[in-house]
Parts: sequence; structure tokens; C-alpha cells
Amino acid sequence: MQINKYLLFTVIIGLVATIKCDIQDDDHERNGQLHRLWFNDNSAELILNTSEIFSLNLKPELLPDETDLEIKFNCEDDDDNNFDWNSKESNCTVIKLKDDKYTFTITKNETKLNLTVITLVPGKQQLVAHARFIGQDQSDDVDVRKAYITINVGRSNTILTISAIIGWIYFVAWSISFYPQIWENFQRKSVVGLNFDFIALNLTGFLSYSAYNIAIKYIPSVEDEFFRKHPRSQNPIELNDVVFGVHAMFATIIVIVQCFIYERSNQKVAIWAKIYLAVVYAGYIIIGIMVSFKWVIGLLDYIYIFSYVKLSITIIKYIPQAWFNYRRKSTVGWSIGNIFLDFTGGLLSMFQMFMLAYNYDDWITIMNNFTKFGLGMISILFDVLFLLQHYVFFRNGTDHSSQSALLANQNGDQSTLNVGASNEKNNSVPSLVNHINYGATDSINTNNAIDGYSYKSVDEDNTNHKHQQSNSAYKIA
Repeated sequence: MQINKYLLFTVIIGLVATIKCDIQDDDHERNGQLHRLWFNDNSAELILNTSEIFSLNLKPELLPDETDLEIKFNCEDDDDNNFDWNSKESNCTVIKLKDDKYTFTITKNETKLNLTVITLVPGKQQLVAHARFIGQDQSDDVDVRKAYITINVGRSNTILTISAIIGWIYFVAWSISFYPQIWENFQRKSVVGLNFDFIALNLTGFLSYSAYNIAIKYIPSVEDEFFRKHPRSQNPIELNDVVFGVHAMFATIIVIVQCFIYERSNQKVAIWAKIYLAVVYAGYIIIGIMVSFKWVIGLLDYIYIFSYVKLSITIIKYIPQAWFNYRRKSTVGWSIGNIFLDFTGGLLSMFQMFMLAYNYDDWITIMNNFTKFGLGMISILFDVLFLLQHYVFFRNGTDHSSQSALLANQNGDQSTLNVGASNEKNNSVPSLVNHINYGATDSINTNNAIDGYSYKSVDEDNTNHKHQQSNSAYKIA
């Protein structure tokens, strides 16, 4: 609760500072002390061998006592500040401009200029506008932070369409992958077979993931700090990232509620998982206090820690469930539907990554984002392991819940009753009835040894007269 107060205080201060800066910027613009250049959209998807017109906006217009404003475009890497006004090269290899120099003139009272971009080869290029008043080496009175476009040139529109469809498919697959486990728990009225370490880690992972997404996307002070560090970058968080994280968190909470209300045998969260989670939450609180007092670490770096926790949990969260299945020699209670959907989403995500790399001839991005690629591969490999456990290694696994044992016991009693009824009509097979009665008892005792429950016969004292009574009533001791 205390850390929430500190974070709320930090956010309020950030909001006040942001509003104050916006008011000051407006005052500068009204007084003609600051001009701003920007593109309506800072990213664009173009197709090979096509052209597109983009508009660069100026606000406010030039004043009579100012000179004309010269604009020069250059292709640069992200956040690259090495620009030379005297250079005659635009450094553009993926695209080209009809002209790389433009001018806002006072006499025409211009507030917008159009430039035509022609695509040459597949790839990614960032087109950046630089501005100065005529006769000056540089102009500090012109804000060009949003005067750039990140242009992706693709081979085919069809690939982009297929990629978008694939993106929505794996988003849906991952989103609904939580429900087979919830449904299986509901049907069995039991969570026996579902590892509690996996659930605890999953909740913390999605809680951290949601906090990271919401902070970067919706908290102005965090977003402002991000753009100060990466002035020519897009906000990496999309709405579907926020929706997926929050939805996954609440779905996991539903499973946790089921763990409290349904049969769980003697399952509990392991000591190592408790220690890991205690360290995580203690770290959040301690570092949050440091951030509120501006000690050592900034707010954005603090938010990044949430993403690092999510990454670490993604690496380790499947291990407890896989080991749990191995020890039980069974996957009963662990929904295979969840694995199929997760596996489908992971494969499609990887396929989309390679498809886009081919379309933009941008294979280096996969290596530069090796963390995402590696985590995707780890998830897919664990999914394959779970499929093998379910269909190959432990395909005849036993359901160790008492509910299942009770149902099996009831089925066994019914079989005995049926045989007994037949025996009353035809006494020619007494040895068969005798065998079935003993077989049912032995089967129940065997299951009890596995489940940890014990059963006894009400008619225990009459075992020497087993042919005089056709059925026995069993109950759980």
C-alpha cells in the first residue's frame, strides 16, 4: 500500500510537470519564440516500386521579422544525431526523394510542405527532417523531435495482409488458451494435477507484464521519459498488449479461486517459489521507494524491471509443471487444450516474425531481438514436451483426485450389482461372480495406495460368505 502511495505521488508530480511544460510550449509558440515541425504519422508501410506523398507541418507560421526556414532531409539510424548541413549525401538506400531540400518562405506564409518518397528496395529507413533559418548554422528555436518518418518498404501487400490475419489468429489463440484449464477444473471439481508453482509464477508474470504495458502506454511521465531517451521511436506498447496482459491476469486469478474451492489434495506452492516471489515483491517495494525519492534509478528504469521479471518467469514457469507430470507419471489435471492453443499461437508468432523479415529483407531484426525470439522458442519447446508427456510418455496416466476415485468406485459397485442380479437368475457361474467381487476390491485398494485414501468394506465380517450376498457397499474412510 505504501509503494502505491509513492507511485501515485510520482505520477501526480509527473502529470503536473507535463501540463506545465505544455502551457509553457504554447506560450512560446504564441510569442513566436518556438516553431514546431512534425509529420502527421511517424511510421509508414510502403510497397516496393511505389511512391507516396507525405506532409511536413509547421506551427506557428513564420513571423515577418524572421528569415526563411530551410529544411533538409536525411536518412539516419534511430536516435542518430550525426548530421552535417554541408554534406551532399542523404544517406538513403531504401528510399529516395525527388528533392532533399525544401524551404518554408515568409512571403508565401506556408505552414505545410509536401515531399514525395520513392521506394527502391525492401528494407527499413528512418527519414529525418532538419531545420535552420537561412543564414544560421542551426536553429534552436525549431522543435524537430517529431519531424521524422520510419518507413518500412515491403515486397508485397499480400504478405502484409496475411501477416495481419496471422497476428489476430495467434492473439485469439493465446487469449483463449486459459479457458480449457478453467473448464477442466470445473468439470472435475478438482485441481489435482495442476502445479501451484506454475499458477503463482503465472500470476506474478502477468501482473508485472500488465503494469509495464499500462505504465508505458498510459502514464504521461513514463511515456515522456521514454521519448526523452528514444526521441525518434514509437511507443512500443499497443492496445492489444494491454488487453492481453490484463485478461491473462484475471484468467489466472479465476484458476487461483478454483484452487481454493475445489479439491487440491496436499498440493501447495513450493518453498523455492515462495522465496522467489518474496524477493520479487520486496524488490518492487524497495526500488519503488528509491524511485519516489529519486535515488539511483529513474521511473522508466523501474518500469523496465517489471518487464525483466516477466521475461524471467516465462523462462522458468513451465519447469515445475513438467517435473510434476514426470513425478506423477500422469498429465491428468493439466489441460492439453491449453497446450495446443499456446503451441498454435507460438508457431504462428514465429512464422509471422520470419514472414515480416523476408518481406522487409530485415533478417538482422530477429537477431537484434533475440530475447523475444529465444523466449518464443523456449515456450514452443515446453509445449512439445507437454504434448509428448500427454500422448506418449504418460498416455495411460492415472487421475489421482478423490473425486475420480469415488466415481470409479461407484462404477465398480454398479458392475458388481449387475453381476449379482444376473447370478440370482442363473447360479451356473458362481466362480465368475466370486472373481469379479474380489477384483473390484483389489482395484479399489490399488487406487487407494496411489491416491493416499483408504477404503473399507461395510460387509468385512461376512467375507467368508461372499456368495450369500451379491454386492458390497464401500465408503471412504
